[in-house]
Amino acid sequence: MRCVNTFFMNNTVTLVECPRDAMQGWAHFIPTANKVSYLNALLKVGFDVLDCGSFVSAKAIPQLADTKEVIPQLDLSGSKTKLLAIIANTKGAEDAVVYDEITYLGFPFSISETFQMRNTNKTIAQSLTQVEAIRQLCVAHKKELIIYISMGFGNPYGDPYNADVAINWVRQLSQLGIRTIAMADTVGVAKPDTISYIYKKLVPEFKDLNIGAHFHSTSDTWEEKIQTAYNEGCVRFDTSIKGIGGCPMAEDELVGNIATENLVGWCDKNHIPLQLNREALMTAMQMAATVFI
Repeated sequence: MRCVNTFFMNNTVTLVECPRDAMQGWAHFIPTANKVSYLNALLKVGFDVLDCGSFVSAKAIPQLADTKEVIPQLDLSGSKTKLLAIIANTKGAEDAVVYDEITYLGFPFSISETFQMRNTNKTIAQSLTQVEAIRQLCVAHKKELIIYISMGFGNPYGDPYNADVAINWVRQLSQLGIRTIAMADTVGVAKPDTISYIYKKLVPEFKDLNIGAHFHSTSDTWEEKIQTAYNEGCVRFDTSIKGIGGCPMAEDELVGNIATENLVGWCDKNHIPLQLNREALMTAMQMAATVFI
């Protein structure tokens, strides 16, 4: 594996902490008060973005049915962290945009027809129409829409996939005015050659976009995924403490997120500066052991 590109060595990375992803598939309901305490602990760490909840069907994701109660209890005073909430349709967006605390809405746009139906009960074509409507809502309410290219590195459903299809969807979405797009490794199938090809194409072509990575990974492949994406210019990464998470709408066996502490250690090893409160991070990690039980 080649060395870290020295051009990026002088830059920091954007850290997106994803407790929402960690919570959404958790088998036992996490009490609202525990969610609030945990999220408030995370807000003290100094992450750039906190993926804190979702406005989706309570039937589909019962764990996060209390997001409306959680958000008003979050303490954003003195925190640089911006809140992100996931939505799956215009109804969810309408519910989310009324919260001043929220800066970003995240929409999962799958390039697997099977998964898009499974995840949002809409075709890709219908979802594209939704994206346009949701972006208009975001503009009207001074929010930013972030698109996750779900199944961006392949899918297990037999739907047609190649990396150029994923890249072409980024082009199409950027033409709608989307400024932040994260390539999502929804079921953890991304390989270094595919990762390298995608970011080598995307980062130079879309200099005015924030191109991120939302990797799901086993414990033995996380570093090669981060390293490869970073080598090609990706500097925005989604992680969760202890690597908890995965998509409950995908496969029965969840492939977890990349652990935040692993990414932080990797940044330290490669002399990539992070403006984090390490003591607050340790506190949040200890708290995670009591939240996810």
